[in-house]
Amino acid sequence: MNKTSDKTVRPDDTLREKPRPGESRVSTDALFNGTRELIIEHTGEEYRLRITSKGKLILTK
Repeated sequence: MNKTSDKTVRPDDTLREKPRPGESRVSTDALFNGTRELIIEHTGEEYRLRITSKGKLILTK
């Protein structure tokens, strides 16, 4: 994260950082494609990722 001179972190600057090797970056707009919930399958288990009414993300099993 980038820091200002008063050492506060500006979250909007983190979006400009390039992913590290082994990471990828996907926007929630692209990931959710107009929906508010999606199902992720991982090792045979089902997880739900949803956007709350306040715009937060919640992952549940």
